[in-house]
Amino acid sequence: MRQPFSPHLLLALALSAASTLSLPAQAQNLSTEQARAAIAPFYDALNAAPGKDPVALVLQATHPEWVSCSSHDDCKPRDKVAPAIAGFHKAIPNLMWDIKELLVSGNRVIVRGEASGTPVGAFMGVAHSSKSFRIMSIDIHTVENGKLTRSYHVEDWMNAARQLAEK
Repeated sequence: MRQPFSPHLLLALALSAASTLSLPAQAQNLSTEQARAAIAPFYDALNAAPGKDPVALVLQATHPEWVSCSSHDDCKPRDKVAPAIAGFHKAIPNLMWDIKELLVSGNRVIVRGEASGTPVGAFMGVAHSSKSFRIMSIDIHTVENGKLTRSYHVEDWMNAARQLAEK
């Protein structure tokens, strides 16, 4: 007697069903325009300007449960990150964060960015020199319902320190 379904077909169907179950219910496929709109207030918060309120911009861009992760196990909540960004503005009043490239995958937004600025005092263990830095960053943001829910980020701060210390 012939089986109605082969074991291989059943396995393929099970794996296909399981893969869709692993997606969060609120995950969506973002367009590039939706991705840019979701991250815009966050990158606006990173750019220093007189009178700007980076804390308010971070709160606008992020879900209340948002975390910013600098490694797999070092994630900080937005109530710690927002004031830290404001502190960067005081240390680097001309801090600029330019989006050089943006890629979208489902509800993830990958940003290759460039940060630049001139610290007004000692920075990253380097004495004040009036020199500027320019570094690359990579961010991976998860977006749900138009808000950032998690961000992973890597910045090349060692290169910034090297540039500031150059003779």
